[in-house]
Amino acid sequence: MIKIGNAPCSWGVEWADDPRNPNWRKVLQENADAGYTGIELGPVGFMPEDPTILGEALEEYGQELIGGVVFRPFHDAAQWDDVLDGAVRTCKALTAHGAKHLVLIDSIAERRAPTAGRASEAVQMDKAEWTAFRDRITTIAKLGAEEYGLTVGIHAHAGGFMDFEPELDRLLSEVDENILKICFDTGHHSYAGFDPVAFMDRFIDRISYMHFKDIDPVVKAEVVKNRTDFYDACAQGIFCNLGDGDVDFPAVRAKLEAAGFNGWCTVEQDCDPEGDTSPIADAKLNRAYLQSIGFTGA
Repeated sequence: MIKIGNAPCSWGVEWADDPRNPNWRKVLQENADAGYTGIELGPVGFMPEDPTILGEALEEYGQELIGGVVFRPFHDAAQWDDVLDGAVRTCKALTAHGAKHLVLIDSIAERRAPTAGRASEAVQMDKAEWTAFRDRITTIAKLGAEEYGLTVGIHAHAGGFMDFEPELDRLLSEVDENILKICFDTGHHSYAGFDPVAFMDRFIDRISYMHFKDIDPVVKAEVVKNRTDFYDACAQGIFCNLGDGDVDFPAVRAKLEAAGFNGWCTVEQDCDPEGDTSPIADAKLNRAYLQSIGFTGA
């Protein structure tokens, strides 16, 4: 059965210490009020790391913790301690609540941010830099899979060094699929200029977890042309409500069902925490849309 959850980033939560963040309890309550029974951790530290406090709140709001994201600079060897800290703390938080999915994302890099959405212009790592980058990802994947028993997925993300489909292909060919699977984000794949459904055709057996995100094609064309920063693109509404963009979600559903996919798919509608959108209203609309196209677990 495909179950549909949501994530704190749909409330504008990208960094644990951002003073603009809503209260973590408000996110849990509004997620429940919107009809979801599962939620991601968000950046570690946003929700309490005390298992008793968070566990009681999850039970209070009828929420299951699905997984968590390590959104750290895997591309920067000088920040390895930060990557490792985020990974260990996230693994501990997930296992404390029986969550399954550890998602690895290379955070936005200064050298790549200006070419988000334009693969042909993006600066590339040399062989030595790539090897070290790959090995850092592999180290954290092994940590999650072997030490904590989690299902680890790599997640491509606009503005980082794991952004475009050829980079994802290369990593997947070089790292054992027993320790590293795919958390596939439909929106970031479209933002990067590639076809999400075609990618699913090739890698459906390695996809362990899904992030549902849609892309406004008009906004995408503008931000790519203007070399717009990722967070400014979010503020301009590049991540629209599901069904309003260029991702073919009925085809996504068909691919998942044909493959017998069983588990969580998480809505992620990244937004500006100071924007004029209503996260709970969008969460309700996204859930209703998914139900309308046959996701009965929404």
